[in-house]
Amino acid sequence: MAAGGGTKAIVAALAANLTIAVLKFIAFFLTASSSMLAEAIHSVADSGNQLLLLVGGKRAKRAASPEHPFGYGRERYIYAFIVSIVLFSVGGLFALYEAFEKFQHPHGIEGDFWWVPLAVLVGAIIAEGFSFRTAIIESNHIRGKQTWVKFVRNAKQPELPVILLEDFGALLGLVFALFGVSMTLVTGDGIWDAFGTAMIGLLLVAIAIVLAMETKSLLLGESATKEDVQRITEALEADGTHIIHLKTMHLGPEELLVAAKISMGASETGQEIAKGIDDAEQRIRAAVPIARVIYLEPDIERVQAQQA
Repeated sequence: MAAGGGTKAIVAALAANLTIAVLKFIAFFLTASSSMLAEAIHSVADSGNQLLLLVGGKRAKRAASPEHPFGYGRERYIYAFIVSIVLFSVGGLFALYEAFEKFQHPHGIEGDFWWVPLAVLVGAIIAEGFSFRTAIIESNHIRGKQTWVKFVRNAKQPELPVILLEDFGALLGLVFALFGVSMTLVTGDGIWDAFGTAMIGLLLVAIAIVLAMETKSLLLGESATKEDVQRITEALEADGTHIIHLKTMHLGPEELLVAAKISMGASETGQEIAKGIDDAEQRIRAAVPIARVIYLEPDIERVQAQQA
């Protein structure tokens, strides 16, 4: 569900951004508004980012190989990290550069097409609103009772948090652009247009930094959620087994590595130990289906060893 929901949200965002980008470029060519140019580049960057997420999702499905025995699940994290770089450079830095140029050479919005930016921005807000709504609906399937901040920080599937932040940033950016263009039309002073562009740039840089930090954590290798760790612990201890230590790590959004050292009786035979490990693996997979790679090491606790 997570993967399908993420793809649905990506496709919805991609369709909206491609359409909006064309309209914004038309508005820029007709009015020379820097806010419209910044927003057009923003939509192009977002469209490219969504394509990157789709490519990452497809490449992550490749089967494991001798060179990559744990598979390619983390490719989704790599492409999400690239998205943050694109958003920072192509979106944020370009908008800040355009704002600086407009502050140096401000000019109002004149001519018969003064209304075009307003119409495009209002239409874009409506379209982005539908895209954002789709992302929210799909995220709610896996968010549970978490707050939105915790969901973005704790999600192991990078696509939905990326789309959520992009759509949220796009809506705020459109509001900033609408403010800048409206004030420029009212006052005739292009400084307002430059101000709106600068706000868009700062917003995109901030979102890119948040995305980079979160995807960096995923790339380094995050453990299972507290809930999944608790389920794994309960599954292991269901037959009285004692856990000496337990470690988990996500190999991808839907693939979890579980490694544990567990206690075994000093008098147990090799066959009994093997059966105990097999049973424990079955319980873990039943409790946490994404636990696909499990390594259990039998050991004898020190207390038992001393008694022996």
